[in-house]
Amino acid sequence: MSGEAAPPLARSTLDRAAHHRTDPAWLAEAWLRARVLVLDSTAEGSTLVRTDATPPPLVLLGPDDLPAGSEAGAMFLGLEPDGGPVFAVDVPLPALPGTRAVGLREIGHLLSDRDAGLFTTALALLNWHVRHGYSAATGAPTQMDEAGWSRIDRNGERVWPRTDPAMIVLVHDGVAGPDGRCLLGNNAAWPGIPGERRFSCLAGYVEPGESAEAAVLREVHEEVGVGVETITYVGSQAWPFPGSLMLGFLATADPETPVRLDPAEIAYARWFSRQEIGAALAGRTVDVGGGARLVLPPASSIALFLIHRWLDGWVDTPR
Repeated sequence: MSGEAAPPLARSTLDRAAHHRTDPAWLAEAWLRARVLVLDSTAEGSTLVRTDATPPPLVLLGPDDLPAGSEAGAMFLGLEPDGGPVFAVDVPLPALPGTRAVGLREIGHLLSDRDAGLFTTALALLNWHVRHGYSAATGAPTQMDEAGWSRIDRNGERVWPRTDPAMIVLVHDGVAGPDGRCLLGNNAAWPGIPGERRFSCLAGYVEPGESAEAAVLREVHEEVGVGVETITYVGSQAWPFPGSLMLGFLATADPETPVRLDPAEIAYARWFSRQEIGAALAGRTVDVGGGARLVLPPASSIALFLIHRWLDGWVDTPR
């Protein structure tokens, strides 16, 4: 078993301490003793990790290590278990010996619970600020307020961070053992890589007025023409690229049902056995046709978490 109890980006040890966000005096004092995570929005929200330890720890700086005026754009993330305040700022990454720049997709699954929570929260908040420089209601410019947890325009119109709910589902046949199969797809929008073809779980945004379970039924039918049953919720994690919450499910379907692709969404889809998925995870070549080998989702994704959940026999009994 993989032993994963939660999706990789759903881990955290942080107390968000939201009551401090509207207390300027407390925030000013906390900044003087802050641990600060630096993210660079011009480099896709990358940050620094140390290269001398495993798992690679995030590099947190002190206020004196940052450019003058950084506190004006500081986002208060919360309090550590020892009471230390943690902030994030959007400034160019400093050149520090023994460090390297990384993105959350690349490193999220390798981080400690503490660091995964800090990086995921900071990146989600940063990406929201980058995309909401103007009020949707008035068109007026907005500025950061409430320690990074809202934006406000000159007329006092305030907006708060938004997260877009999306479902992601591993469809499987319900069969135990190595011959059990799951249905994966290759998104038509993914760039092609010679010799490789990535397959992942089926996913899509939850539409207005729709439940997450209804979105599972709709998206699977729209994308591959298959009806699903026994939908079981597994867990969720933020996916701040730029601002989604991925709601993970398992669902069963009949593998004899013909797969009918929506070519605007899915370029390829097929059923894979546990033997094939296990071989691909072990680094062995699984031929998916056209001279391409099977590539599975990145390790920081909830998609791979769901695949492991099914592969390792963690398929929940429907309630």
